[in-house]
Amino acid sequence: MSTQTSPLKPVHVIGGGLAGSEAAWQIASAGVPVVLHEMRRDEPSGPVRTEAHHTDGLAEMVCSNSFRSDDWQFNAVGLLHAEMRRLDSLILSAADQHQVPAGGALAVDRDGFSAEVTRRLQAHPLVTIQREEIAGLPPEDWDNVVVATGPLTSPALADAILDLSGEGQLSFFDAIAPIIHLDSIDMDVAWRQSRYDKEGPGGDAAAYINLPMNKAEYEAFVDALIAGPKAEFKDWEHVPYFDGCLPIEVMAERGRETLRHGPMKPVGLTNPRDPLVKSYAIVQLRQDNALGTLWNMVGFQTKLKHGAQAEVFRMIPGLKDAQFARLGGLHRNTFINSPRLLDRSLRMKLAPRLRFAGQMTGVEGYVESAATGLLAGRFAAADRLGQTLEAPPATTALGALVEHVTGGHIPGEIEGGKTSFQPMNINYGLLPPMEAPKTGEDGVKIPLKERGRAKKRLMSLRALADLDAWRQA
Repeated sequence: MSTQTSPLKPVHVIGGGLAGSEAAWQIASAGVPVVLHEMRRDEPSGPVRTEAHHTDGLAEMVCSNSFRSDDWQFNAVGLLHAEMRRLDSLILSAADQHQVPAGGALAVDRDGFSAEVTRRLQAHPLVTIQREEIAGLPPEDWDNVVVATGPLTSPALADAILDLSGEGQLSFFDAIAPIIHLDSIDMDVAWRQSRYDKEGPGGDAAAYINLPMNKAEYEAFVDALIAGPKAEFKDWEHVPYFDGCLPIEVMAERGRETLRHGPMKPVGLTNPRDPLVKSYAIVQLRQDNALGTLWNMVGFQTKLKHGAQAEVFRMIPGLKDAQFARLGGLHRNTFINSPRLLDRSLRMKLAPRLRFAGQMTGVEGYVESAATGLLAGRFAAADRLGQTLEAPPATTALGALVEHVTGGHIPGEIEGGKTSFQPMNINYGLLPPMEAPKTGEDGVKIPLKERGRAKKRLMSLRALADLDAWRQA
């Protein structure tokens, strides 16, 4: 435990995972004292842990030891790494120091990494680490708090947040559908139309992308769904999921015709390329972000393993070359309805003294969690210092994450009474698009794959330039 040397009132950070550790580091680095509260501790009666953690080390990585791709030019995760390094990220610095061979990925010795994060925070003169559970909302005199308790938030704190937010629930089996990059959908097969040409709130009668199947294609798809390997759950994850969000393979197992009378029903839709032939089944895609670059597979919640998902879903006509921004999943998750509850500095609108960071905000992944911790820490420090700090531009990976969790999705209701907001990894589809040249200087058409790589590099270069301008403003 360190000794504070600042006259400023401390900021409190609840949760010593990757997001909380990064937030505490950013606050202290700004010259503001911070108290980091972590419930994992050793007691005379034995160690206190969560269901998933094995140590009391800060920033313990409970699943993989990988921070995924480190390629900043062609991978959005690598771009996020680069942005965080430019902002003195503790998590990225410790990861670089304890890196282990992993090809193009950034993987770490997880014990050495956690020990390094713990050591640096313990050594910082403005950081105080308190081993205790915050059971309920923080005391009222804590006027600047970052809540970064992750998917295993203690029941007492989760219930208190629920009561404050007015939301129906916070922790459940979260069934999420895959999301596809628009430019990887074959629009020579697909067409735009809403069922029965019904106009939506925006007056658009062609709000969906439709993918037709004949009977043979449908039967083969159902067989593949039923036979595909499914994800297993840990004992502590067994929380019921919504009846209205059943996994698609569970529906298929209930009867071979279930899907074509459910999420794949062909009624009210006409293929303009063959209007006299009725499709046996139709898969619909719904726009998932305001930019229109990402499209959600309607009703395709799944617990298929990721490798099987990509293989099975590419059987759908029009998705042969589909690129997935997010694959489906079914797991226990704890996150708030951030677009309704948080402002762009990650403060709770109903209780501005509380900020949120990490998976609770609706991001997925180690890096994304730490990134929101970095931003929440900087926002909290600026508040304490009487300064104004705007979120990074939406053209950056950091800014795109803020945009996603505070309103970049498409609002509205979907099956099961849930809003459309769902957790998301960083991907280029969250950033405003750019176009790469379609032909070279010699006039020869550039292959689509090469144009895709060029577009990613242009977006990464723009992101780093815009981040530098934001940082120096």
